Amino acid sequence: MTAPTAHRAGEPPTAAVLGTGIMGAAMARSLLRAGLPVRAWNRTRAKARPLEADGAHVADSPAEAVTGADVVVTVLNDGPRVLAAMKDAAEGLSPGTVWAQSATVGVAATDELARYARERGVTFVDAPVLGTRQPAEAGELLVLAAGPAAAREVLAPVFDAVGRRTVWVGDDGAGAAASRLKLVLNSWVGALNHATGEAIALARALDVDPDLVLDAVSGGPLDNGYLRAKSAAILEGDFTASFTVANALKDARLIVEAAGRTGLRLDVAEAGAARLERAELAGRGEDDMAASYFASFEGGEEGPGAAGSRAEDRRGPRAGG
Repeated sequence: MTAPTAHRAGEPPTAAVLGTGIMGAAMARSLLRAGLPVRAWNRTRAKARPLEADGAHVADSPAEAVTGADVVVTVLNDGPRVLAAMKDAAEGLSPGTVWAQSATVGVAATDELARYARERGVTFVDAPVLGTRQPAEAGELLVLAAGPAAAREVLAPVFDAVGRRTVWVGDDGAGAAASRLKLVLNSWVGALNHATGEAIALARALDVDPDLVLDAVSGGPLDNGYLRAKSAAILEGDFTASFTVANALKDARLIVEAAGRTGLRLDVAEAGAARLERAELAGRGEDDMAASYFASFEGGEEGPGAAGSRAEDRRGPRAGG
């Protein structure tokens, strides 16, 4: 493998961020706050333009973005989009450039991206991140990484800027060790999200105040931060996206696909994907993944059984949904 290109001693590495949606834009701002030069690109340039006010150079093409960059961070939606962007960036890549692939794209796509990196002489690091909008904006993501030891020094200030912790799980990014771990963690996140939505839907259908449910588990082994965050979104009717239904559905399908390749059947993950599909069909694709709650109701909307303890009955009109 080509050794990473050394950036100038004593200076922070220049980072190219390809993809400036919810996660990419937040990560770019974290890099800028840490004093790293950032070159950003997004397929829809208007989504990247606000980063100029924070000090980023917004490029018109992936090739322009990666030119002169020590590190390329890809935060695009799926494997095909990541590969297309990196192919478009080819003429701007230098041999040994470190590529931190931080999108959740699954095992098969990670293998394909690693092969392309080898063809281009680029140092590939499998580096998905765990977290949503708020931790991304605060630079508090969990970075899961697998890649050669030679790349860690140049990546350290990048990962330190975007994350609260980096977990290195292997020395070979091509092995998709970090992506495999991310799928396992996402399966747990999905289960918590759906269980929260179903518990609140059941409470409302049985005319039980959801606040009583939350009070009953408070401080005990059944309580957790994810329950609190997603139940708050549902009860307040605020589905501003931290992580969208559409992205959660993409990840759920990757989990089911990866399990299927091993001959494993994941009934909960399969059912979770079906719930997300119903929520997306009901027009909730760009809402927060907590909106899978609506998949519990016929037609994707709360039915009469939910009326007894709906959020607006206790707190006024709902903010969304």
